[in-house]
Parts: sequence; structure tokens; C-alpha cells
Amino acid sequence: MSVEVHIDWSGATHLVGHLHESARGAAVSFVYAPTWLGRADVFALDPTSLPLGAGPLHSPVLFGGILDCGPDRWGRVLIERAVRKGILDRKPYQDLDYLLALADTSRIGALRFRRTADGPFLAAGPAPAPPRVRLAALLRATDAIHGKTETAADLRFLLGEGSPLGGARPKASVSLADGRLALAKFPKQDDIRDIAAGEILALALAREAGLDVADHQLVKVGRRNVSVITRFDREGDRRIPFISGASLVGLPPGAAGAYTLLADGIRQLGHDTASDLRELWGRLIFSLLASNYDDHLRNHGFLMRASGRWALSPAYDLNPVPEMERAQTPKTAITEDQGEPTIAAALDASSRFGIKPSEAQAGLRRIHRTVSNWRNMGKRLRIDARTLAPYATAFEHSLMDEAGRLV
Repeated sequence: MSVEVHIDWSGATHLVGHLHESARGAAVSFVYAPTWLGRADVFALDPTSLPLGAGPLHSPVLFGGILDCGPDRWGRVLIERAVRKGILDRKPYQDLDYLLALADTSRIGALRFRRTADGPFLAAGPAPAPPRVRLAALLRATDAIHGKTETAADLRFLLGEGSPLGGARPKASVSLADGRLALAKFPKQDDIRDIAAGEILALALAREAGLDVADHQLVKVGRRNVSVITRFDREGDRRIPFISGASLVGLPPGAAGAYTLLADGIRQLGHDTASDLRELWGRLIFSLLASNYDDHLRNHGFLMRASGRWALSPAYDLNPVPEMERAQTPKTAITEDQGEPTIAAALDASSRFGIKPSEAQAGLRRIHRTVSNWRNMGKRLRIDARTLAPYATAFEHSLMDEAGRLV
């Protein structure tokens, strides 16, 4: 299968190159278009696996920078259910097939795909996204998917959704009252705690601590909470190119990586290196203190700037994990050769982020003070005590005690 790869950039949509996948999905190749290579503002779609240059580039799997805009586990579930119900063609789905099944209007980043020069961009989907007032209908559809009682109408309502901003959680794109695109993340019927409340609490705490986070709100739908995260890869109708931290540093699928590896990538490819390194170190400290264990490098994103370099995106997918669930979610290492992350290890590594010891101590004090105030933040967000209770061990634990001793 061959497709054209386009990108929205500098106010227009440009042909970037051609992507080819072998019949059995065993290998892929990509060739940059000469017109893209000839631009003054050219940049690589993926700095490690798709470096700029003429001639074909080959990989045994889909290139990271392209895979980043493909479906997550939730998106794949929707596609597979749609195939079984005959809504989509029955065929052996490879990575590229899954990618092309996503809705073009809401796909993360600025890449767009079509089979021919005069064909439509794939895949056609709802335009615009459903308004936020339809959250109740979207929640009923996701409940049906999770309960395996979905109808064809449910699938058509949700089909094409799925992005690296949400993992396996049920989700759908929605449009806000001001026209901005957002991602609604829904509860599952078998959740043992309120995931949406925990995520919004963590995002609010991170912002209070001075970190750059995606705009967010907690929305009550009936008796259940939905987290609504404003998309940061859109400015009005303009799409902003996006890649994950894993793609920035060329991390192979399944590899864990480390914060210092990402810091090295920022030094090499970053737009505002000093600022992004300080921000990344702050996120590391926050993730330790707020038990944000699902902080693998695909949960760090980068946006292309006019400079032709990658800037750290606002933080997203911050989810405090209570103690009893931590064994299921390994923590990302601070350095490549380090074992269990600690606050002392983070302080020792601060120079790798261009931070002086005094600055590191000040940052630790600020974030520790903010996270310690998690119950009051919960009250400000109007999260009731019963909903907050399961998160006690996410915010009150041995690393918080260690931080208290070190500051």
C-alpha cells in the first residue's frame, strides 16, 4: 500500500513525501518529496528515523513520527469492532491501515494522508467534532463499547477517535463553546476510583506549581465525571506538527527510556533549550511527588516551531496512582543507569537539565509545597471527600517524606 503524506505548515497543506507499506506489513519505506526538501523552512517529520535527504528510508515498523499520530489502544478497539460489524472493510489490519482509519479532522498533529493526489484526506469523519453538550450521548456510546453491547450507530458516533493523549481510556473529540478542539476522556463502568477527577486534580496541581499544562476542566455528566483536555496542537484552524518524546530520541517500541535521555534530545533538537530543560526537570519532580507513574516518553510531546526546532508541549496525561496500583505501572527512570527513582537522585541529576543546585532546591520546595496542599486543591475543584479519599497514598508517601527532609 502506498499513500501520500501531507502536512499543514505555514498556512497551507504541503506534500511531504510518499509512504509505502509492504503487502504483509513486514516493512515500510518513505521518500521525501523534492518540493518539501527544497523549502527554506523544511524540517524532518521525525529527526531520528526520518532524517532529511533524497532517496528511500526503510524500517521494519512504521516510523515513530508517523506512528505517533496513529490510534492508541482505544482507537484500535473501535476499528476492530467496526470491522466485525461490517462498517469498515474486512482485511488484515496493519499499522498503516489503523492510522488511515482515524478521523482526519481530529488526528493529533499536522500530518494528513491520502491515496492519490486528487483524492480525499483519510479518513473522512465528523466535521466539526460533536459539541461539549453532547458528552452524555458520547458517554452512553463509550459505555456500550466497554460493555460490548454497542450498535453500529454507537461505533459510527465514535469511530476514528484515538490519540497518544489518552492511552486505553475511552475518549472522543469534542468542540468547546469557543470553537477550540478538545479531548473528552470518559470513565469506565468497572473503574474502582474516579480517574477523571484524579487527572484534573493532578493537572491543576501541576499548573499551581508553575508547570506548563494543557487547559483542562472536570465536567459532571449525570453522576459521573469526565475530564476535558483542550488540544494544544491546534490554534484555531491551524494544525501544529507533533511528535512524542520517544520519537524525538529514537526510542524503539516498548523501550522505557529515561528523563536524562529526553533532556539530551532537547539539547540537540530543542527550540528553547534552557526553558524546556527546566520545565522537564520540574515535571520529573512533580511526577515523583504526585505519583504520576505513567510518565513514559510517549506521554511527553513536542510541537514544531517556526524556528524548525521542537518545543516541549504542555503536559498531559498526568494521573496520580495510589500505592496499591503502582506495581502495575513502572516508573520512568531518571537516568539511563539508575534504578528506583528517588528525590535525591533527581537532585543529583539536576545538572543534566542545566539547573544549579540552589535552583533545584527552590523548585523542589515549590512543587513539594503545592502537592502537599492536594486536599485543598481538591476542594477548590469541588471534588468531594469520598472521591478524593482513594488518592491519599498517591500524594502522601515515602518520596513526599524524603522531599520534606531534603528541603
